Amino acid sequence: MTFIVGLTGGAASGKSTAGALFQALGATLIDADAVSHALTGHGGKALCAIEKAFGRDFISNGALDRPRMRELVFHDKVARNRLEAILHPLIAQDLKKAVLSSRGPYVVLEAALLVEKNTWRTLANRLLVVDVPECVQIERMMRLRNIPEATARAIVACQISRESRLAVADDVLVNNGTLQELKEAVSLLHSKYLALVDKTSYRS
Repeated sequence: MTFIVGLTGGAASGKSTAGALFQALGATLIDADAVSHALTGHGGKALCAIEKAFGRDFISNGALDRPRMRELVFHDKVARNRLEAILHPLIAQDLKKAVLSSRGPYVVLEAALLVEKNTWRTLANRLLVVDVPECVQIERMMRLRNIPEATARAIVACQISRESRLAVADDVLVNNGTLQELKEAVSLLHSKYLALVDKTSYRS
């Protein structure tokens, strides 16, 4: 069996940075967003179903027109649910395959929707939440991604609340300080997860 840490957090919380730090320490990083991009990129397995559900206008140069789809699903919950019904089963299949082929001492499964989607949540032995205040999320999206404030607030509003994530977390990684502070916190958690692997039959 493989020991899996589910890594999640709100938009612009820094979960991808944290994931990269775990990877640098030797953990296998599996990114659900990268899996989604592969499914909806050129020749991706999800394109036929997306075109059938949403029309050819949402396919551009053989791949999903992401800006157009993003604009739709942020304002149309029915459309968002329809897209998720197509993508999430395919993502779950590919995540399981990636876990089976992993070689590190443990796996860090990075996914924004780990708390919301129970199918993904059940893959993880522990849930690690990267936590920042909502005001920090919005400021980072505006500064680092050049996203208008109204859009940034809409993105946060579409996601599960900070309180709901923290309520189910096994571990919390606070990321409102410096990169060095984040590195130190990740290093401590890495040691903790290695110890948990050693105490169990994982990777036996």
